[in-house]
Amino acid sequence: MQVHYSLDQLPKFRNPAITVGTFDGVHNGHREVLKQLNEAAHESGGESVLITFHPHPRSVVSSPILGIRLINTLEERIELLRSCGIDHLVVVPFTEHFSNLTAEEYVRDFLVGKFKPHTLVIGYDHRFGRDRNGNYLFLQEHANQFGFSLKEIPAHLLEANVISSTRIREAILHHEIDVANKLLGYTFLFTGTVVHGNKIGRTLGYPTANIQMNSEEKIVPGNGIYAVFAKPEGFEVPFQGMMSIGFRPTVGGTQRVIEVNLFDFDADIYDRTLTVYVMYYLRQEVKFEGLPALIEQMHLDKQHTLRLLPTLLPNG
Repeated sequence: MQVHYSLDQLPKFRNPAITVGTFDGVHNGHREVLKQLNEAAHESGGESVLITFHPHPRSVVSSPILGIRLINTLEERIELLRSCGIDHLVVVPFTEHFSNLTAEEYVRDFLVGKFKPHTLVIGYDHRFGRDRNGNYLFLQEHANQFGFSLKEIPAHLLEANVISSTRIREAILHHEIDVANKLLGYTFLFTGTVVHGNKIGRTLGYPTANIQMNSEEKIVPGNGIYAVFAKPEGFEVPFQGMMSIGFRPTVGGTQRVIEVNLFDFDADIYDRTLTVYVMYYLRQEVKFEGLPALIEQMHLDKQHTLRLLPTLLPNG
């Protein structure tokens, strides 16, 4: 898969079959859409092209108060898409200027002018252009004029995708990690930088890596204790461990923190990136009567984690 970031330096695509979307999550439903895209490219003897956007359109056209929580960062999305068999991924900078293109400008100057599609693989509910005035009917009316054919993504697949994306986000936020991983088709992960904390975990016998998220838009699991695999930058394979997300009420914490305790690991990884694969939810965050009770529970959490984590590495 070739990745392109500049609209002014695109290659001349061969009979391109094109679809457009954010594809956040690159979950099982998205993969079905991309399978249809690849089939359309094969039928025309052409190449499959996925057009996606960065930053996410909602972060540009919506109120910042609403915020946005994405299943994948752009880097994660790119790596996941590499396994989907598409020929080209085009990352289009989504700007306020781009959002103000009329539907006609979007089709004439953007889709046709930059990509010259042979086939557009688009859902009936696809919207584009200023105020989202462009739709599937608009594309049908202009297909002959601009010389492309249309292939509609089935409604049932689109609806399933919307449900899946929403369900995955809810599952991640509400501790249903097994549900999220099943719908994704791979293990939910996130990356962050290891920063210095107050080192309380070290005094308890459970030194932790404090994680500062690398993306403010990336969704974070709900507060609680999790069984995880985690791979520090520079290491080939992940280590087993457990993760705490929350306010650490037993030690009087006032800020939400993400801490990962890696089993059988003692290397210095400050300022390195840590990739965390979230496998299982263990329990909710609890305020214990004192440190001895907390330590006892951490022993139980570790035993539980070692029973749960498979010997195989996480999927994805």
